[in-house]
Amino acid sequence: MTVSVLFVCLGNICRSPTAEGVFRHLAEAAGADVICDSAGTSNWHVGGPPDRRAVAEARGRGIDLSGLRARQVGTADFDRFDLIYGMDRANIARLEALRPAGNATPVALFLGEAPGIGREEVPDPYYEDNFPEVFDMLEAASRGLLARL
Repeated sequence: MTVSVLFVCLGNICRSPTAEGVFRHLAEAAGADVICDSAGTSNWHVGGPPDRRAVAEARGRGIDLSGLRARQVGTADFDRFDLIYGMDRANIARLEALRPAGNATPVALFLGEAPGIGREEVPDPYYEDNFPEVFDMLEAASRGLLARL
């Protein structure tokens, strides 16, 4: 059975495209039948590529994010995906405000899939410039999600 997963952050240029790329890479290596995508709660970067620092960090770890383009999350995503993961509480609040009436698609913090990290929210590397640390967090959560699926 194919599972579809959407990763969401604010602008869809750092955290969520990295999560998408890492999860896809690990799922393909494991032979898992998954579909994944990413989106942002804002429309600031729609159509633009991931942040160059995210692309460089991923490339250094053998993952190509260069083909991804930012998009804004929409109400249709609640019907298109089996699981939706936000990177922080603000993302979750925006997703819940956008949720169509009667929709029951699970929405959760992505780091809930990596409880050993000791954090609930993925910090935004756009401002903190901590791309290696964020990549490690997203990889741990991706491994946790794959193990659960």
